[in-house]
Amino acid sequence: MRIVDSADWRDRLTYETPYRVADVIPGDPARCAACPTAEPAQSRDRLWAVKHRHPTNHGGFVRFYCDAHVPERTQPTAPAVTRTATATRRAPRATSTRTPKAPAPSDVVRAMCPDCFVEVSATGECGVCGIRI
Repeated sequence: MRIVDSADWRDRLTYETPYRVADVIPGDPARCAACPTAEPAQSRDRLWAVKHRHPTNHGGFVRFYCDAHVPERTQPTAPAVTRTATATRRAPRATSTRTPKAPAPSDVVRAMCPDCFVEVSATGECGVCGIRI
């Protein structure tokens, strides 16, 4: 069984990009995340949805902002590329014959019970049904 995230309207939004709330999800009037709680709810045509990154949730979180509080879109900056040393050529490595590594204990194939599909102990007896393998 494969567990995946559910399809959600927030997955279509890109990070730190404002979208009109009415365009991404229709519904009742909502409040701005930055306005005081005493302010009345505003129409979704006047609000912006912005998806922010979250440190522990890979899907991030979405907040609604009014025109006065909508954050500016920040473009990611490319890291500066600096070269401190000149490229030097290395001598080619000598080809050696390597011996294969021993398989990890998790990679070893062990005997399985044909009826219960569980691993059989070293004695060769199934711990569930008692059949001898």
